[in-house]
Amino acid sequence: MRKSLFITQGALIAALYVALTYVANIAGLANGAIQLRISEALTVLPYFTPAAIPGLFIGCLIANLLTDGVLANIIVGSLATLIGAVGTRLLRKNKWLAAVPPILSNTIIVPFILMFAYHFPGSYFYFAFTVFIGEFITAGIFGTVLLLAIKSRAPHLF
Repeated sequence: MRKSLFITQGALIAALYVALTYVANIAGLANGAIQLRISEALTVLPYFTPAAIPGLFIGCLIANLLTDGVLANIIVGSLATLIGAVGTRLLRKNKWLAAVPPILSNTIIVPFILMFAYHFPGSYFYFAFTVFIGEFITAGIFGTVLLLAIKSRAPHLF
């Protein structure tokens, strides 16, 4: 892949992630025990292009900075997105598994952020459940719909 195309695709994905997270934040859905970040639908994009991996990581990092995230959320939350993106890329042979890595990485990692960085009252399992529900909706359902919608156009987009 040409370097300029890789950078452009990554930057566009990062910008989309930031914009969609910002919209969710305005609606009060981007942070908290229950999160519905519409931007998490983009976590299936490493299925199509490796440029989505740094794009999602940088987009999440910037979005967490802009939505008043605490330092642990900015760093560790962004790393959870990076782990999910790499996992999606590794599972790219099966479109039905594309959303699984971001769902799992966020479900496992984000509850620690909610408990120890934000000091929300509740147990790890409660937060794992709430994060799972949000990720299942945004990455699992919306992400899979996005993947299926652009799959036939992917050679022209990526």
